[in-house]
Amino acid sequence: MTATTIGLINPGAMGASVGAAAGTSGARVIWAGDRRSADTRARAERAELIDCGTTAKLADEADIILSVCPPHAAEDVAVEIAERGFRGIYVEGNAIAPPRTRSIASRITAAGSTFVDGGIIGGPAWHADAGTRFYLSGPSAPEIARLFSGSPLEAVVISDEIGAASALKMCFAAYTKGSTALLSAILGLADHQGVRADLERQWGDAFTTKTHAQVAANTAKAWRFAGEMREIAATFASADMPDGFHLAAAEIFERLSGFKDQDAPPAIDQVLEALRRSE
Repeated sequence: MTATTIGLINPGAMGASVGAAAGTSGARVIWAGDRRSADTRARAERAELIDCGTTAKLADEADIILSVCPPHAAEDVAVEIAERGFRGIYVEGNAIAPPRTRSIASRITAAGSTFVDGGIIGGPAWHADAGTRFYLSGPSAPEIARLFSGSPLEAVVISDEIGAASALKMCFAAYTKGSTALLSAILGLADHQGVRADLERQWGDAFTTKTHAQVAANTAKAWRFAGEMREIAATFASADMPDGFHLAAAEIFERLSGFKDQDAPPAIDQVLEALRRSE
């Protein structure tokens, strides 16, 4: 029996671990390494992915495609895959608003493919103790969930409706990442007003230390969170709810985008200095 071939787009910090988890099912997991960076290649090698060269070849060889990329690229990736004549199962695993997910689903299914909605909650799933879950929805979601059985990534089917998995991701990140943006802004405001020491005294040592660590630790991913905040804002707007908080959160993360991919978290004073700069 021929093994299932899974095409992964793209092996970033999260995507590489998803590809590795899918490979535990015995599937052949490929990626398109043409013109990709040395860092991306290193992540793909760690995940034991097979370099098929080009996106065109990936679309031709894969039975299933897992799209795990920054939110802004989700549509471009889907359109390219559809135009390449892919006819398998396309899993949209990006942090995007449900209306956008359904729009992409329409493009994919019109081209003759099957669509599954996915939302990843948690960090890179290299080990089971990461506690990462891949929420899935859509009629074909159980087929994708089976790929991850026994892997470090727990796949959970929550609905047969396209958009449900994306909605859950948006609701969860609205608090976890949104609260980080809020705390960053509060610290920046207090520092500007000259009352940061007083605020931190009122907070107490434990909460202050936790807040500093939370804010600093997320700066390396702030460039990606900015787009996610805009997707969350769009999700709120689609439900006729105020979207302004998460649009502001997007701006907060944009101001911190200069810390992209730094190995060590910056000092809190460096973070606050970056926040004071206008884009």
